[in-house]
Amino acid sequence: MNVNEKIRAREVRLIDVNGEQLGVKSRNEALDIAANANLDLVMVAPNAKPPVCRVMDYGKYRFEQQKKEKEARKKQTVIKVKEVQSQPWDRRP
Repeated sequence: MNVNEKIRAREVRLIDVNGEQLGVKSRNEALDIAANANLDLVMVAPNAKPPVCRVMDYGKYRFEQQKKEKEARKKQTVIKVKEVQSQPWDRRP
């Protein structure tokens, strides 16, 4: 995921911390907005035209994602294969 200076697009569609769209901004203007808020500029949809970037705390975002992945792994069901052995049964009277 591209963050701050790693974003190479000239223009981005910017979403602020509250989820409100701020419109299409230049990369430098978006970086300034994020820096003024003491947050990071994170590209969330690189394939869109223009790419969508969000102002957020990237460290907190990564922590939340790792936490969700950990919970998802816990909820996965593990299939245990049990082996049943049988022995010949003698039916003589």
